[in-house]
Amino acid sequence: MQRHTFKKEERLTNKKLFELIFETGQSISVFPFKWMWIETKPDALFPVQLGISVPKKSFAKAVDRNIIKRRIRESYRKNKHALYEILKKKNLSVALMLIYVAKEELPYIEIEKKMIVSLQKMTEKFSSLT
Repeated sequence: MQRHTFKKEERLTNKKLFELIFETGQSISVFPFKWMWIETKPDALFPVQLGISVPKKSFAKAVDRNIIKRRIRESYRKNKHALYEILKKKNLSVALMLIYVAKEELPYIEIEKKMIVSLQKMTEKFSSLT
């Protein structure tokens, strides 16, 4: 049985990786998310490092941004396993950046539905790689 966790090691914290993602990364969009990523050195434990961004321009109050980030983290945590399996099979490791592009706060159920769709799209994208 797989555990649904989101550990510190799975968070994207390296500033150089952040910059590289925005400079040279690939991207796809599934409303309300924009996903950007780059391949990194393979990591045995966690094939994905995730960073989440909710723009201050769209949500001026930190409380609102934090609520959205919590909802995103929770839906990612519960649905990330298919992506992890594909990346482990392909022996790939990626640094992902998820940007929330909607202008309004969506309910958790809507965010989770879109998260499932976007993770399926990401899984298809990575499974088509060599």
